[in-house]
Amino acid sequence: MAGLHLHLHLQTNLSRSSSPRPPSAYQPTTTLLNPTRNAPYWDSIYSDIHTHLKKSIPIREPVTVYEPMHHLTFAPPIATASALCVAACEAVGGHRDDAIVAASAIHLMHATIHTHDNLLLSAKKISEPVSEISRKFTPGIELMTGDGILPFGFELLAGADDNENDNDNSEKILKVVIEISRAMGAQGMINGGDDETTDEVGSDQWRGQPTRQLHGCGAACGAIMGSGSTEEIEQLRRFGVFVGKIQRVLSGKGGSGGGEMGLVEKWRGLALKELECFDSKRVEQISSIVNVLCD
Repeated sequence: MAGLHLHLHLQTNLSRSSSPRPPSAYQPTTTLLNPTRNAPYWDSIYSDIHTHLKKSIPIREPVTVYEPMHHLTFAPPIATASALCVAACEAVGGHRDDAIVAASAIHLMHATIHTHDNLLLSAKKISEPVSEISRKFTPGIELMTGDGILPFGFELLAGADDNENDNDNSEKILKVVIEISRAMGAQGMINGGDDETTDEVGSDQWRGQPTRQLHGCGAACGAIMGSGSTEEIEQLRRFGVFVGKIQRVLSGKGGSGGGEMGLVEKWRGLALKELECFDSKRVEQISSIVNVLCD
């Protein structure tokens, strides 16, 4: 795999910081959502994404490469960006299977972000790190493996475009690759913060963060894979951005001012407004995410 060619340089020098654990010991976090009647829908999406990723990233030889990649893929707390990809696809009339590869790629981007965040926080010796990724390998392994996870996400997408006669699917995959590249690149870092959030929640915690950009990207990618119109794609992108804002504040990463809940309610209203032009039955599930997060 192209995304794993780093093992040619690393295989002889990788050593774990602790004794190895059996692959079965590495289990993904089950859920971060509050229990509501809609939570099973989101849990089922996470389950499908994890199942796809487990098949795509098995622990095999060379173990020194695949074991850290497998662990770091499933170690981060679950974010909603990847699930939004699937839900957005269904919201425009697509099937879950149409978006599962794109959602898996979004999850890998999320894993890359959290791996790097964890390393930065460890280096700064922060007592309460933002990420809850447990340290199973040395920082060097986590750094280089995290860098390898990102291109592997694009490799997953390229592998999904295996039908040479399906030009429509090829075009969708290309658009998704472009969307993710923008979210994870310099443009995503620049657009990761906005004036309203940085002014009212705290600039230090928000500047240069691509996390919320990834939520908008995930929703847009799902709409693309579901053959949504340009207008639907942009509406779901904006919906995803608001969901990312809400999740970041409620997860405790946005600062500690007195106006957070007011912002959350404002963003919830704006998020739901983006769905007003959709078929109410189709968006019933995706719209529930703001209530699942806020309740």
